[in-house]
Amino acid sequence: MNDVSPPAAANPRPAGRKPAARGASRPSARRRSRELALQGLYEWLVGRADPAAVDAHMREQDGFAQADAAHFDALLHGCVAEAAALDALLARHVDRKTTELSPVEHGVLLIGAYELRHCLDIPYRVAINEAVELAKSYGGTDGHKYVNGVLDKAAAELRPAEVQARRGGA
Repeated sequence: MNDVSPPAAANPRPAGRKPAARGASRPSARRRSRELALQGLYEWLVGRADPAAVDAHMREQDGFAQADAAHFDALLHGCVAEAAALDALLARHVDRKTTELSPVEHGVLLIGAYELRHCLDIPYRVAINEAVELAKSYGGTDGHKYVNGVLDKAAAELRPAEVQARRGGA
């Protein structure tokens, strides 16, 4: 197995992430599945590790039992399988090649684009917000702003009726 460690694999609270407030609830099962999928995508993007090995590694992580395993599977395997198509979609909305993005922002954008394209039960604003939260927790200082802008444009392309209705134009 590759020695590339995903962000926060050894530390359940990544650098820059604020500790939960006293009495705060744990992340939802879907949020935990997104966090683990991001860690797995990071491992895949940086080390080009085998997706099956990445999957096995992520299932060994603390907190996997609290994740929505089906959503994790869909995100990790869907993003890997559709990486070229998702990158082509994202390429229309980014200011540089997706390969030039940080692996964290790239992984977050893959997850956000995948959810916008395939998880129609998740409102587009929720998919974008969840991606922004991942970028805040794991990404660079202003990476969340970039993620928000790119996914907002992608949502207008992927879910035009939902975006138009939300913006009051329907």
